[in-house]
Amino acid sequence: MDQDVVIKMEKIGMTEGDKVWFHPFDFQLNRREVAAIQCDHATGKLLFQLLIGQESSSGTIAYFNKAHPREPEKYRQQVGVVMHEEGVYERLAPSDYLKFFQKLYGSNSNIDELLHKVNLYGVRAKPIRHLDYSQRKRLAFAKALVHNPALVIFEEPDQNIDLESKVILRGLVSDLKKQGKSALIITSNMESAVILTNDVYRLTEAGLKKISVVDQSEVLSGEVSTENGESDPKENQSFQMHLERIPAKVEEKILLFDPMEIDFIESMGGAVQLHVKENSFPCTITLNQLTERLEPFGFFRCHRSYIVNLQKVREVMTWTRNSYSLILDDDKKSNIPLSKGKLQDLKNVLRV
Repeated sequence: MDQDVVIKMEKIGMTEGDKVWFHPFDFQLNRREVAAIQCDHATGKLLFQLLIGQESSSGTIAYFNKAHPREPEKYRQQVGVVMHEEGVYERLAPSDYLKFFQKLYGSNSNIDELLHKVNLYGVRAKPIRHLDYSQRKRLAFAKALVHNPALVIFEEPDQNIDLESKVILRGLVSDLKKQGKSALIITSNMESAVILTNDVYRLTEAGLKKISVVDQSEVLSGEVSTENGESDPKENQSFQMHLERIPAKVEEKILLFDPMEIDFIESMGGAVQLHVKENSFPCTITLNQLTERLEPFGFFRCHRSYIVNLQKVREVMTWTRNSYSLILDDDKKSNIPLSKGKLQDLKNVLRV
């Protein structure tokens, strides 16, 4: 039995009627690790409820090698939770609120130190009902830490909070790892996931997939390459198709996307954006370079400002005699312009 395992999920899947939330997946989080799972908000809410025992699914979940939710008394003391929307005792002041949970858990944590850590010491005696949303969220962070847990699970921790609170959150997550503890972040925002950790996963209907994230310093130092080598393209075409990754920058980190994850690419005002699910990410590669790299994967330059993944196209729409667009098979039914001069090229590619 591995004593470093904090969370272990095996064959976790969820189907409701005709709705498949996600096919079965496995996931493991160890001590001293911080991981983020990015998914749409509804899926994230469901996953969070599974993790706290409010929902059930196929497969098994274990905390610290103890079955969940059958043995909560054996691990509850080691887990802290930050909910997206959390009810509070609004008449209490932050100091009294934390002391209440300190007593509930039988903890001897330093409340004043916690309040300083989340920058609420100055309002420690102010009723919670007078705190703004960001201050309340920081109080939720402190409450999750009051019993000194080995694992903290965050649900949408930085949604709609101010910059100060985001900086504090990053510090708390970093401190957890330095202290040999673990954190799992569930978020609908890929940028938030990447900022908080390099260990990022995307959860979709198809299941759970690891996302490649590297620090920009590693790329600049040559430790990680986002370009292909200079070997013979004909000789290595099949090999390269499996290795191709398209880089996008988020602050000081670089995301490396599998081409099949990209829905379409757009250039606006000279800035190139990769569109992946409901998120968009800046890319430093030009559209011409991207066209050359992505054509072997079924991408098509449908407009001077757009490249589309043809495997995501559901319909070719004719608006007028000279006006066309491509409708994608995504949640937003994205509408991508198709130049008149590209129509015949598209027909040739599709062999229609």
